[in-house]
Amino acid sequence: MSNIEYTNQEIEMMSRNELDELVDERIKYTVNYAYKNSPFYRKWFDKNSINPSDIQSHEDLLHLPIISGDTIRHNQPPETNSFEFKSVGWEDVFTVHETSGTSGVPKSFFLTWKDWERFAEKYKRTFISQGFGPGDRVVVCASYGMNVGANTMTLAARDIGMSIIPEGKCTFPVRVITSYEPTGIVGNVFKLLRLANRMKKEGLEPSESSIERLVVGGESFAEEARDYLSEIWGCNVFNTYGSTEGTMCGECSEINGLHVPEDLVHLDVYDPNMKEFVNDGDCGRSVLTTLLPVGAKCGTLLINYDTEDTTVVRTRQKCSCGRTHMKIDNPQREAETFWVRGTPFNRVDIERGVFQRENMEYLTGEYESFLYSGNNEDETIMRVSLECIDPKKCDYEVVKENFLKSFFHHKPALEQAYLDVSFSIIFNFTGPGKLEFYRMKGRPKRVVDRR
Repeated sequence: MSNIEYTNQEIEMMSRNELDELVDERIKYTVNYAYKNSPFYRKWFDKNSINPSDIQSHEDLLHLPIISGDTIRHNQPPETNSFEFKSVGWEDVFTVHETSGTSGVPKSFFLTWKDWERFAEKYKRTFISQGFGPGDRVVVCASYGMNVGANTMTLAARDIGMSIIPEGKCTFPVRVITSYEPTGIVGNVFKLLRLANRMKKEGLEPSESSIERLVVGGESFAEEARDYLSEIWGCNVFNTYGSTEGTMCGECSEINGLHVPEDLVHLDVYDPNMKEFVNDGDCGRSVLTTLLPVGAKCGTLLINYDTEDTTVVRTRQKCSCGRTHMKIDNPQREAETFWVRGTPFNRVDIERGVFQRENMEYLTGEYESFLYSGNNEDETIMRVSLECIDPKKCDYEVVKENFLKSFFHHKPALEQAYLDVSFSIIFNFTGPGKLEFYRMKGRPKRVVDRR
């Protein structure tokens, strides 16, 4: 455990009243900055007859329109002649970034050096709250380039005194572990499981290596998957949630929710109709607003940006770690939520069923699922394909039973549909490397709707 407890103790331990006052102050400044410096927001406010000076608190954001990723795409080339969200001159732009573009034309973002410092501050707080400190050596298995995550973590590490091993991918040689003796790795659940298997094959037990903690980010995951990963590696597994848009939240040593850096990004949770805030403890759509310190500049800022993720505000009370910034549940992608007979379920619900502990005696953890229409329009078939360590030794009935028990425990409404055969679940067991996604480029798509 690091002897550094906080990055900015005054901010991180600020009372709730003081923090709310700071947020309101920064919302007022950010809204006025946007009107003066962002072509999009100047037109946006005028078109909606909004006077920026009327926005005085975070509650007032409820009365402003919601923007989306499509809004950004429609206000940049080739749709327009210029980047309407760019809010500084080119002389202040330090770097240009794009999102992955998996859902269309990549969204463009412009960062000043101060933007980079604020982004790094968010990750720095997270690293320190997880116990990292001077002398730690961390392998980063996230891509360096147009995405900001890996670069931001590297910049944060410089201020902590951590050493970064910038592998970019989790396919690095096992000798990296034995030679440099890293104390942490950043990657996703499946990359880290694959790495653990490679290490075992080369005679190195992950739990006996130098790794003291793992940081998982980039996508939501089931707690059962985290538990299994923690067991294999023999250490804590921390969750982070970040994006090019600037969210960057992270779990602290308590591992019971992700702290939101409320002084740097404001996060509201909306109802499904995007009209009202939901109560803390209720699930809703996360909507973020960039927060600028008074006097600061920003390359690209966002007000009421729909992340297309769902989450729950877990608490705004002081955490046992001493921090007062609110905590949220691990966000889930709305695009990974599917509906059957009026009931939603998420990819994570399927993953829970896969990673039931008894199942992991037979499975690698790799899976994919497909939804098909049945013989009539009211029937849905879900095929779950599971990769076995050795198909000949897999107890298929045990795996099926554990999966169904878990899935219906979390989605009881679908159990009745399953019993009346309007919703069928069929299982497909494969050997290593036989799942469909292995033949595809890019990030595996775990659930595919083919209805």
